[in-house]
Amino acid sequence: MERRELEYFLAIAECGSFTAAAQTLRVAQPSLSHAIATLETRLGGRVFHRLPQGVSLTPAGEALIEPARQVMRDLSTATESVREVLGLAGGRLDIVAQTTLAVDPLAELVGSFLRAHPKVAVHIADPELGRDVTAAVRAGECELGMVDSTEEVVEDLASMVLPGREIQAVLPASAAPGDRAELTPADLAELDWVSTPEGTATREVIENTVGVQRGGPNVMVETAHQAMIVPSVLAGAGATLLPASMAGEAGKQGATIMSLRPRVIRRGVLFWRRGPLSPSAAEFVRLVEELVRRGPGDRSRG
Repeated sequence: MERRELEYFLAIAECGSFTAAAQTLRVAQPSLSHAIATLETRLGGRVFHRLPQGVSLTPAGEALIEPARQVMRDLSTATESVREVLGLAGGRLDIVAQTTLAVDPLAELVGSFLRAHPKVAVHIADPELGRDVTAAVRAGECELGMVDSTEEVVEDLASMVLPGREIQAVLPASAAPGDRAELTPADLAELDWVSTPEGTATREVIENTVGVQRGGPNVMVETAHQAMIVPSVLAGAGATLLPASMAGEAGKQGATIMSLRPRVIRRGVLFWRRGPLSPSAAEFVRLVEELVRRGPGDRSRG
């Protein structure tokens, strides 16, 4: 089984057709068809159902997809390791993270990493659901993942808990805090909310913080677009809860920012598959370990 055959197989599986994969790979479609035919001969069965419009994976193809991704990842790791030994610059780092964690702390961590290794290409994917982040790492699509600590990280993955982030309330500019310096769960239960859907990190922190008082949070606006949260709050649609760094940015745009009592601290988890990492991923993990070791326990920036 050759690398080219696996590369073509994965491209077709992801694109959904030979034609689209040929365009993505910039190869002639007959070459693609020949490579897959050779692969199927080696395996002793078809990996794709040929449909009138596109293809779908056969059971054999489904069984091959995750091992193929890991083989490609291992080959990339081997290549990068040799380049590092030879002193060649470059390499690639693939990270998948929940959206709020991609903003804080991942953006700052990537910045620190690139200051030390400016020629490494960093690619970040950001499905909001924690289970999708975990699945991407387990499938070999990304080497490193970052989820909220409330997500269950399966035992076959190595992991590291990151410093805590204080959560703050973000309210419309017209909100009048009165003489209150902080908001309690009872205060929060009186508010209307702007949130991402159930199962997401933002929704979970709102539900857990507001609690079951009055039946739980009254979500007036639900959106899968994290970027829509703050503009909706600024427009007066409701309140939300965000890490202090993101809340601070909303405050600069005119939102009212208030602390919570009791304080709410959320922590992220960085995780990866056990076994050899690419030099770029190994260096990123080392850098994060160093920052965690020497930094203060909880970060609170408003």
